Amino acid sequence: MSDDVIARTDEDWKRVLSPEAFKVLRKHGTERAGSSPLNYEKRKGIFACAGCGQKLFSADTKFESGTGWPSFFAPIEGTVATTSDRSWFMVRTEVHCARCEGHLGHVFPDGPAPTGQRYCMNGVSMTFEPEE
Repeated sequence: MSDDVIARTDEDWKRVLSPEAFKVLRKHGTERAGSSPLNYEKRKGIFACAGCGQKLFSADTKFESGTGWPSFFAPIEGTVATTSDRSWFMVRTEVHCARCEGHLGHVFPDGPAPTGQRYCMNGVSMTFEPEE
């Protein structure tokens, strides 16, 4: 976990996040598949946490998974953490921002080389910073 963890109350988060981003980042929600413009983002750049701005994924690691959510085969080292998610009557690996602990999505072992991982992220939990 990052040394500079950001901790806020729900009321503080509600003041800085959209209702949709609050539902996903702070309440572990999921956006509707295909609803995020970030799913279709093809430019070079960085995907960052919508809650705290921490850089999470390079566009170089993004791939088309066909799931309807932005997918990546690897995060930027040290920027995400994982926990076991036992909701929905199954066990999945939840991915969250290492700085603000916001829920980003889940990681699955069915991604492409070189990692074999698919970080299936909610677009509303991220922003995109294009390369200049």
